[in-house]
Amino acid sequence: MKQVILNVFILGFILNSYSQQTEIFTDARDDKVYKIVKIGNQVWMAENLNTSHYLNGDSIPQVQDKAEWVALTTGAWCYYQNDAENGKTYGKLYNWYAVNDPRGLAPEGWHIPTDAEWIALIDYLGGTNVAGGKMKQIGTVHWISPNLGATNESGFSALPGGLWVERWFLQRFG
Repeated sequence: MKQVILNVFILGFILNSYSQQTEIFTDARDDKVYKIVKIGNQVWMAENLNTSHYLNGDSIPQVQDKAEWVALTTGAWCYYQNDAENGKTYGKLYNWYAVNDPRGLAPEGWHIPTDAEWIALIDYLGGTNVAGGKMKQIGTVHWISPNLGATNESGFSALPGGLWVERWFLQRFG
């Protein structure tokens, strides 16, 4: 059985293709086409998710107010810096409630990666000291200068998708 893993980041990194042989997948909810890539024995979406509906068809609300976002106990999404143009490159940012909602955020046949799956990816790329650099897009178009360690030798082309957190989050989890 083919294992597929969805790239959804609450703190918003975009992880792009590892292999030079990229395939595509169409999400039936909205007919959006995503690149997919095989890394080791795992298949990953090669773009951040960009849907506004759960798998069952229910809408996920967009929340633009930071105070409202922090107070939420239900699923929501936003664009990085509340700018729809950012959605073209980075997709949507989802809160933890959307990611864990029983209605399903991942497209049919996909799932949110487990810690073990992230560890397997990191191990496959050589461990924590080198995997990040091997996955990061080279240059400073999207990354802050000097973007040290970025080689993208894996072809993964990670992009920084941004984050939307408040002091309370950093105090608890930072």
